[in-house]
Amino acid sequence: MTGAPGSTVDVIVIGGGPAGENAAEYAVAGSSRTGVIVEAALVGGECSYWACMPSKALLRPLEVASAARNLEGISNPEIVGDELLARRDTWRSHLDDSRQVSWAQSVGFDIVRGTGRLIGERQVEVTPQEGEPRVFTARDAVVLATGSAPVIPGHYASVAPWTSRDATGVAEVPERLAIVGGGVVACEAARWLAALGSQVTMLVRGERLLPRFEEFAARAVADGLRDVGVEMRFGADIATVDRTDVSRDPQTGHLHGGEVVLGLREGHDLHADELLVATGRRPATDGLGLDAVGLSPADLDGRHDLGNGWLYAVGDVSGGAPLTHWGKYQGRLAGELIAARAEGREPGPAPLDAPVPQVVFTDPQVAQVGITAADAADAGRSVRVVDQPLSAAAGFGLLRDDLVGSARLVIEGDRIVGATFAGPEVAELLHAATIAIVASVPLATLRHAVAAYPTASEIWLRLIETATRS
Repeated sequence: MTGAPGSTVDVIVIGGGPAGENAAEYAVAGSSRTGVIVEAALVGGECSYWACMPSKALLRPLEVASAARNLEGISNPEIVGDELLARRDTWRSHLDDSRQVSWAQSVGFDIVRGTGRLIGERQVEVTPQEGEPRVFTARDAVVLATGSAPVIPGHYASVAPWTSRDATGVAEVPERLAIVGGGVVACEAARWLAALGSQVTMLVRGERLLPRFEEFAARAVADGLRDVGVEMRFGADIATVDRTDVSRDPQTGHLHGGEVVLGLREGHDLHADELLVATGRRPATDGLGLDAVGLSPADLDGRHDLGNGWLYAVGDVSGGAPLTHWGKYQGRLAGELIAARAEGREPGPAPLDAPVPQVVFTDPQVAQVGITAADAADAGRSVRVVDQPLSAAAGFGLLRDDLVGSARLVIEGDRIVGATFAGPEVAELLHAATIAIVASVPLATLRHAVAAYPTASEIWLRLIETATRS
């Protein structure tokens, strides 16, 4: 034991984001068990303050304004930058986690401020910003829920680029913004920063955006970004990065120095006032002490149960899909398993190999679950693809007078194994697709799921009719 004695509790959760919160709640629900959540920053995690909540708070008004511009009977909807940022601040609770702390205490968890690391079986050392480390011991379980960290390739680190936190926390809007990356974060950030007044240029290594999504959806997103003035350079190969006056103490959301110059191998240096690097995230396992219990980061391979009866990993740190809803799902599974083991009862059925749904909140939205047509081809699976324009559903036409969008089902036998929608408000169609895939509902049964008229959901009727007739 390397720190001062702390206390013995039933459950220790390292990381106070949504995944850790869910694990905590389900682990002690309906019992007298106690626990601590160890958090070095804000309880509520990345999602609440720097990712999902602020980004969607910024994007929704843009989506509504865009729709209004294309509905006869409405004129001149306007985005007011200061008010948009104020909405963002409201939705992230002005970076105040007191409500989250109160919630944790209400379900039986104390908050311990500091950085936690494993030092032995069921033992966690917590190092606060000030004061001596303390050691806590868990009777039942330790849950790792430390999330993920942005990947900043080495040649960018010296110029102190923006990360996703700066993009969602923008306080000083750069006149010219370069974004390295073409994934979800890059596409969403490009949308709201362009709306705030930045001249945005996206530098994408590949030949398309959103490489893990259906190509038709990626094209629709690219077209939507071009419509709001975003420039995209595909096949970009950045040879050099330089910056004048790099800030020694960069403040989140403010410019991190002077002009950035990116030297492209294909020529034509790009000059920008700020650089956002959106090249992915990695599990936050540094300093977690995995070696103290005989594990390495590679052992966190998407599993929530690490197999020793007391240690669990949920959310981004587990190496699974880096999405809040998936982390919360893992948290529920882990919490239920902890509770069952603590109470000496059999746990519920093993979780299914469930598909992970994902939404890109651009304009148009993209909603996807299950495999894509390209995934199926790569795996040698025999599937057929059914496509329909969203205009086939009258309800979609009522959403926007300039309706553009498509829907696709990937079908294996008589079951849906993948679905993608690209268009206005398609996020609300995704759960029906997820249920159809998880429950393995036959197409013949889905024909009897009647969609209300005139709603966007009627696109399901058109898709299933086409699938059953082909």
